[in-house]
Formats: sequence, structure tokens, C-alpha cells
Amino acid sequence: MRPATACTCAPRRSPVMAADASAAVASRPAPPAFARAQAVALAAELRRTTGADVRFDGGSRALYAADGSIYRQVPIGVVVPRTVEDVIATVAACSAHDAPVLMRGGGTSLAGQCCNVAVVIDCSKHLNGIVALDPQTRRARVQPGCVLDTLRDAAERYHLTFGPDPATHAHNTLGGMVGNDSCGVHSVMAGRTVDNVHTLDIVTYDGLRMTVGPTSDAEYETIVAGGGRRAEIYQALRALGDRYAALIRARYPQIPRRVSGYALDELLPENGFNVARALVGAEGSCVTVLEAELRLVESPRARSLLVLGYPDVFHAGDHVPVILEHGPIGLEGIDGLLVEFMKRKHLHPRNRALLPPGDGWLLVEFGGVDKQESDAKARRLMARLEGDGDAPAMKLFDDLREEELLWKVRESGLGATAFVPGEPDTHPGWEDAAVPPAQVGAYLRDFKALLSRYGYRAALYGHFGDGCIHCRIDFDLASTNGVATWRAFMNDAADLVVGYGGSLSGEHGDGQVRANLLPKMYGPELMQAFREFKAIWDPRQRMNPGKKIDAYPVDADLRNGPDLHLPLPATQFAYPDDAHSFGHAVNRCVGVGNCRNPRGGVMCPSYRGTRDEQYSTRGRARLLFEMIRGGPIADGFRSRAVHDALDLCLACKGCKRDCPVNVDMATYKAEFMSRHYRRRLRPRAAYAMGLIWWWSRAAAKLPRLANFLLHAPLVGRLAKGLAGIAPQRTMPRYAQETFAHWFARREAPPLPADAREVVLWPDTWNNYFHPEPLRAAVRVLEAAGCRVRLPSRSLCCQRPLYAEGMLDLARRELTRVLDTLADDLARGVAVVGLEPSCIASFRDELPQLFPGDGRARRLADNSFLLSEFLDRAHYQPPPLPRRLIVQAHCHHHASLDVEAEKRQLQKLGATVDWLDAGCCGMAGSFGFRASSHVLSQTIGEQQLLPAIRAADADTVIVANGFSCREQILQGTGRVALGFAEVLDLALREQMPETRTRGATQ
Repeated sequence: MRPATACTCAPRRSPVMAADASAAVASRPAPPAFARAQAVALAAELRRTTGADVRFDGGSRALYAADGSIYRQVPIGVVVPRTVEDVIATVAACSAHDAPVLMRGGGTSLAGQCCNVAVVIDCSKHLNGIVALDPQTRRARVQPGCVLDTLRDAAERYHLTFGPDPATHAHNTLGGMVGNDSCGVHSVMAGRTVDNVHTLDIVTYDGLRMTVGPTSDAEYETIVAGGGRRAEIYQALRALGDRYAALIRARYPQIPRRVSGYALDELLPENGFNVARALVGAEGSCVTVLEAELRLVESPRARSLLVLGYPDVFHAGDHVPVILEHGPIGLEGIDGLLVEFMKRKHLHPRNRALLPPGDGWLLVEFGGVDKQESDAKARRLMARLEGDGDAPAMKLFDDLREEELLWKVRESGLGATAFVPGEPDTHPGWEDAAVPPAQVGAYLRDFKALLSRYGYRAALYGHFGDGCIHCRIDFDLASTNGVATWRAFMNDAADLVVGYGGSLSGEHGDGQVRANLLPKMYGPELMQAFREFKAIWDPRQRMNPGKKIDAYPVDADLRNGPDLHLPLPATQFAYPDDAHSFGHAVNRCVGVGNCRNPRGGVMCPSYRGTRDEQYSTRGRARLLFEMIRGGPIADGFRSRAVHDALDLCLACKGCKRDCPVNVDMATYKAEFMSRHYRRRLRPRAAYAMGLIWWWSRAAAKLPRLANFLLHAPLVGRLAKGLAGIAPQRTMPRYAQETFAHWFARREAPPLPADAREVVLWPDTWNNYFHPEPLRAAVRVLEAAGCRVRLPSRSLCCQRPLYAEGMLDLARRELTRVLDTLADDLARGVAVVGLEPSCIASFRDELPQLFPGDGRARRLADNSFLLSEFLDRAHYQPPPLPRRLIVQAHCHHHASLDVEAEKRQLQKLGATVDWLDAGCCGMAGSFGFRASSHVLSQTIGEQQLLPAIRAADADTVIVANGFSCREQILQGTGRVALGFAEVLDLALREQMPETRTRGATQ
């Protein structure tokens, strides 16, 4: 057990520490309840006075009960405004009903400032645009829900950018960045958010709307002369700044990353009495931001990345000052433990291999007008370091792709340090302290010693060029003693940072977790100044109360605290990576929000199509956790709210790969649907598509009749209506001859006696609907010198049953699969398939459904996509000098080896364009169902279908998944080939004799 006593190390002390140095946590009560009757009346008024989506139901409240922090506070309700007027009217209604307000951005905050017993306003769905962008003045006006990368992409057209860029840049909102005073990698170049805000359009809790910004003396006098509430605010702010000016100048740390506390220094005359910047970092505790005018800076047209390897992270920290002398635009650090955790989680093996030797690294980025200039800056630093006796290992990268891979290593810090196999769970709480950059090495040594004295262990990484250190620490928050030890550590860690003249927060804000420690940093007089500043704006204390100032206790409302006792429901899947606990599995989400990325990767297609939190991987995980925990979702596995959120999950499995903590929502959905529909009828489409193998076996006996029933105008329309299929969809036609029948009657070519034997998996879709890819696979495998067999009887991987949660039936049929293949598996015969969802089923779901059956493990280890099998066999296909556009199946991306297929296609000598278009939107039955057809089309139209339409007629479209090919065909009229058909095409374009001889190398 970890010691419950405080650390005895002696940090360097500062004069400020003498004031309130022994303060632990305040005794302010936890957030109060808001009476249900009050909430009902407030919701009614909001629906009457706004055009917003007003969501006060249990499911919506559960969605927003947590952010990325260790806290959980169920909100009063959620409002999703459509217009700025909706926001103003919402605040007015809340004021009339005395309800607290929380303006929430991307919901990724790590200090607890984005959850509260309040009315949550989420602008990310509708108020997410760029209002104006002026490259001449280098200014942009944005709505609060605008995603940072949306602005950066628009600004890059003019070689401009918004400088601050946290790791969540692909999905965090600029309103949230203003609230938190966010920073990121390039704050070395452009400063924090506060340095890049010009004006803010705001509304106060009592209804005053105004634009604030830098204020000259003449403007101040005009405002005061105008009288009213605005004049009162400005007069009070001027008096506050004047009264505390000496203390602000003396006690505010003069470091790049002072994020803790309110920005009262912006009220000083030498800073232009900038009221907008004074509100940056206020964490929604003062006003509601309606619009922000931001400063843009020049974006370097060329960048060079220099990576330095050191014996340890402390030596890396020691070199920060000399590196800063050379003007980098980014200076990041990582330690060896972070890389070790990545190895254990099998994260980015190719990326890690690029690092130079060492156990601590600095990533140094230089910018220039061209590559020659940025490289020259890097080489000057290299020459300077080579002249020292302790020069690091150095690698200068000039390949843009390699540079991107290395930045992925740094950006994966949070994911790499959460849920590490063999390690205790880690948490935020003390994850972003900042010290003077010149003191990074010394601070890291002292901080590591402090961790060791408490028995804690943490990987260290962060923005070393700004002195900001990130980590997730293995705090024990599940026991009373563990929480007491954590509180003692927090006090000692705060003393250590203050002793270095640093800031408790260098990026993530104070929220609830650090707010009660602020007296250590600022002393009692400035704490009073903070209270007065909040009271000027929010005299009734209703704007995000209990956060930032006069905060709730640090150990109140812990999401995974000592009072959490999750039940252990009986489950179909084993969840071996989560201690065989469904509750632990659905609690994996750490709130980082990668599933809210609008593009890139696969996760999360339903969020991309709706921009709604409940349809994100994070939202669904939160709902499932609240369902297990009990609270606003009281009806467990029968919950309609959970069902509706999961019903629009495409089970694409993109989250299993793209989520930094590998949330596997496809599996959780199957588990939930299995319980939800136990002893109940399912929707008609579940039987139509979930049982497709059975229907297809029957249809294969009379394919002409089946096709008539599905495609005749009146009969087909009736059939689709009865089956719950969208009338707009064209049902695929059954083949006149199944692949299995063709294979049984064909005459195989002569092969050597020692030809390798393989079992080709005749998946349902290709066997019954489109046999051509399977026929092509036979020819390709035989060209590779293999003897092809089929399973001895008709089988199915039962992937369609997973999506519908028909797990009892799936288990029964998969037992038949294992029985049928038992002898082949015992002999190590490879099972080769074309449909990624089938092979992913064997790799992922099968071992979890049969955890004690060795045959399941053997099938998982010996099942391969055709490209994987050929890659292992070093197959050399004939050349095919064509242009290929490839859409990777989601399950291929999530669970299988995409790189093997890339290598095989490269051997063709073709020009290959791998689309990064995300999910196609069809996803098995999802795109055919009447209830989800519109969303399916919306997803397809975001990137995939336009890219296919733009391709010229000679380009070969490649897609392994039957769903992908069907979506492409029905959405564009283009016929896509499977990987096997592409290789077969290469064979057919060669001399006839090359089609039958072995081609292995």
C-alpha cells in the first residue's frame, strides 16, 4: 500500500508560499441538487423561448455528466442552440430560474471544468462556423463551436494559422480554447490563446451583451459616460486592476505557461486594459462567449524536424535553454517510459523505430520560407550541440511522412499512458504543471523523486520549450486511503512547482482539481482579487460555480472514487483486457474526444454524419457507463436512450483502432443489444439482414424467383417494406450459380504434390451474390502455388448476427465453424478470406466468445485476408501499370494488416491512391435499413463518393468489402473490384502461361 504521509522532500520555496502554504482543500460543499420540478419548468420555458434542442432527459444528462477529468456531476439539462439568439435566450431563461450555466466546448477538459450541476450549452453541433477571415488584417471571427483545424485549414490558404494547437486540434473548439487558455506545440512560436485573442462578443448572466477587447483611455471614458451595467463593469474592473496592480506585477509568474488563476494582468495599463484577454482562461465562470475575433500569425511554409536522443529525460530538459536560443517553432519532450508503454500497447511500431538512440528525446521543429532555410536552422543547432561534451544522438528528418509519424508519437501521449497492460489505471489531476523553461531538467529530477516517494509512476512528456510537463499518474482513487495519499501528493507537488516559480497549470486550467491549491501560488490577497473579478461579472455565482474559484472539494464527485461499486453482469464476451468486466470496458473512455474528429481515420462515422455527442464513441461509452453505474439512466439494459444511441452505431470497429484507449464499441453494442432484446421481438430489418445467410441458402435454390421477389416493382417494394429495408436501396441480385457450386464442378489445374494447402473461406456475400472475387482468389492462390479447398459444409462467420446482438445464435453457429475446421486448424492449415469483416470476426470476436476453446485461438491465429497470406508468402504478382483508388474496409483498418495489402499493390507497379475517407456508410445492414439510410448516404457523401465520382474512367476502383463496393455502386454507378480481382486482372494481362505457374519468390 502506498504511504499515506506527505512527501518529505524540500522544494525551493518562494515568498508566496508563506501565505496559506499549509492550505489543503477548501470546505466548500459539493454542487447542490436542482429540484426536478424546477428543471421541468425551466425546460418548458426553453422550448417556448428558443429554437434550440432542449434535452433534459436522463440519457442526455448522462452524456454530459463527465469530461476528460476524474469528476462526474450530472447536469440539470442540455441545450444545443441553433443560433446565437438561442444562446442568449437560454442564459436569460436560466437566470430567471436561478439555474447555473456551463458553456461547454469539446468536452475534453482534464481539470473538471466541463462538468457541473448546471444547464450545459453545447455549441459544437450548429454554432461551429468561421464568420469572417481577413488575410490582410490577419484576423478571423469564429463561433464558439468552431473546431480549431477548421480555422487552421481555412487560414493556411493564405499561409496563416492560429498559433495555439493542442493535441486535440482536430476536434477541440475555439470557444473551449478561449475558456481554458489552451496552448499546444507551437505556443513557442505564437504564445497561448490569450496572446491571440483580439475581441470577444459576450453575454453576462444578467443579460448584458457587449463586445470587449483592448480599451484605450478614450474608449473607457466613452463607456463610463454611457452609464448602465456596462459602465459599472468597466469601472469595477479598472478599480480592481488599480487596487491589485502591485501584487499582480510581483506575484504573477513570468513564465510562458501561466494558465492558473484569472488573467488579471491583462487589466494593467501596460497591457492595454484588455477586457477580452482578462476573460480568457476563465473556464466559463464569468460570462458566455458568443463569438471570438482571433489573431492569425504567419504559418511557416517549410518545416524541418530534428529529433535528439539523450540518456534520460532529465538531460533532455537540461538542453532546453540552448535549443531555445536557436528559435525553434516547437520543442517537445518525451521520456523512455512513454515509449515503453507504447511498446506494451503495440502503438506506432514504425513511428518509434524512427527515434534515435536514447531514453529521453526532444522533438525540435524549425520553420522557414523554404526547406533550405528550415534545414539550415536545424543544422546550426546540430553544430552547436556537437561542440558540447554531452552531445545527444541526432536525426534530421526531411521526409514529410516520417515527420508526421514522429509527431504521432508525441500526440499519443495520453493514449499511451492510459490502460497500459500490467500497470495500474492512470488518471489526470496533476498533469500539466509548468516551470521556467530554463529549469525543466532540475524540476523533472525533483518531480520524479516526489513521485518515487509516494510510490507513484508516470511517463513524462510535454511542451518542454515552454516548461510545461504532462503526465498521467497511477493515483489510487478507488480507496479512502488512496484518495488521502493523492491529496497529500497534490499539496506537495504544488509546493514543488511554486518553489520553482511555476504555475500549477500550464495548459489544462484549474477547474476543480487544482483550484483549491491556488492560494499556494498567489496568496490570500490575490485570491480575494479573483473572487472580486468573478463577482463583477457574475454576482449571483451562477456561471460554472464551484470551478476555478471557491471550488468544490478536490475529492468530491470522483467518477471512479471509493463509493463506486459497479455490478458484474453476466456477459457474452469475455473482455480479457478489462479484467473480464463489462463495467470496466465501458469505463475505458478517458474523454479525449478523438471520436469527434470530422475527418481522418475511420472513427466515428455516425458522429461525423450528425455532429451529435450521443452518436460519438465517447457519448455511447458514457451512456453505457451511466447505465451500469445507475443514476440518470435507471432502466439498465432496457434503456431506450442507450438503445437509440447504439442503434446508429455502424459497428465499423474504427474506434478499436483510432481511439487512443481502444474502446471497442462494436463489441459493446452487440453485448447491449443481446441483453436489450432478450425475450423480445427485434425490428424487422434485424431478421432480414441478420439472418442473411439463412435467407441466401434458401434463395440459392431458386435464384430467379428470389430476384423477382426482390426486384419486381410492386413485389420488390412490398418485400423491402416488410423487411424494413429503405425503398431507395437496390437489393443486390443473387448469382445464378454460387461460388461453392462453381468450385465443386471446376477442374483444378495440375499442381505439385507438395503444394501448400489452404482453405478458402466462401463468405456469404461473395458466395451467393458476387462469386467473381472468390473465383479470382482461386486463380491467384493457384498461381502462387497453393492447393485450394473449401470447408466441408456451408458455414458463415456470423458477422451479421453481431451487429444485431443475436449472440446466442452466433455462438451456436460458430461452434459449427470450429467443429468443421478442427482438423485443418490442428494441422496448421491457413484459412484465407476476402471479406475483412469475416476475418476480423475470427480475430476479434471469436476468441472473446470462446475464451477457453483452443480451436478459437488457433482460428484467430491462422485466418488471413488474401493480401496478408500472399504477403507472408512473398508472392510477386505480375505488373499492372494502372491507376488504382483504394477504399479500405473499416474492419481491415481496425483489426487487420492494411500494410500487407499496400505492399502487394506496390509490387504491381501501379499508381495507388489510398483514400483516407473513413467509413463508406453502408456497414452491412446499416445502409440498407430504412431507419438509417439517410445517415448512411450522408456519411458516404462526406468524402468517399465524391472522390470516386472525380476519378477518371480508366481508374480502377478497389474495395475489398462487399458493403463498400455496394455503396460505391449505388452511390456513383462505378463498379469496384476486390483485391483478388485486381491481382487476377494482372495475371490475365500477362501471357497465358503465366496464369498457371507458381510465382512465389
